[in-house]
Amino acid sequence: MNPKSRDYVSVIYDEAHRPLTQYPQKLAQYLFEKYGLQKGTKLLDIGCGRGEFLRGFIECGVEGYGVDQSRAAENYCPQAVLKTADLENQPIPYDDNSFDVVYSKSVIEHFHKPETLAAEMYRVLKPGGLAITLCPDWYYNYRIYFEDFTHRTPFMQSSLRDIQRMVGFEQIEVGLFRQLPIVWKNPWLMPACELTRLLTPEFLKPHSKWVRFSKEIMLISSSRKPVTPEAELK
Repeated sequence: MNPKSRDYVSVIYDEAHRPLTQYPQKLAQYLFEKYGLQKGTKLLDIGCGRGEFLRGFIECGVEGYGVDQSRAAENYCPQAVLKTADLENQPIPYDDNSFDVVYSKSVIEHFHKPETLAAEMYRVLKPGGLAITLCPDWYYNYRIYFEDFTHRTPFMQSSLRDIQRMVGFEQIEVGLFRQLPIVWKNPWLMPACELTRLLTPEFLKPHSKWVRFSKEIMLISSSRKPVTPEAELK
């Protein structure tokens, strides 16, 4: 079998190896509230994979759209509008200025030319629209970064900020993010996370989500497509 004919999401993220959890719904709800999204917001999930996060946003009340090379989301999130595209080589198959929000998680680091993806995210956003991007932080994950053989471009806070500046985004905010819902609700636990990261041996990671996600720190960014005078007149 030609490896290119196999569906990465269906193979690597099959339910036997990556069972479904409540985490995507929790993250979607957290981001919905953090960024003040509204019901009826038109949101595009870029690289939506199985569609779990997109489904979580739809449950919050957004109008959900997705795009991915895989068709796996058709099974997990049939209520969304879904399109397929090889985003490394094809544009996002939606019109200019279409979405209030574009969201991507663990996607941009898979591209040889991530600036092309960033420019496409900018293109399909409406003026004033919000881009939410999450990806692994190279600084904290370099020892395990290439455990995923499809990772292509590492990011740190400065590079994630700069790539968005280069394509025209404004109001860019980039920070560190731990995938621990208990910490989102109880930020006073952050010092305990940091102590865990510094003091806990690596061999405990597979046995404890607290240990794993204290060590495997993500980047989270938000940015806006500027409103031009021409857009204000429309």
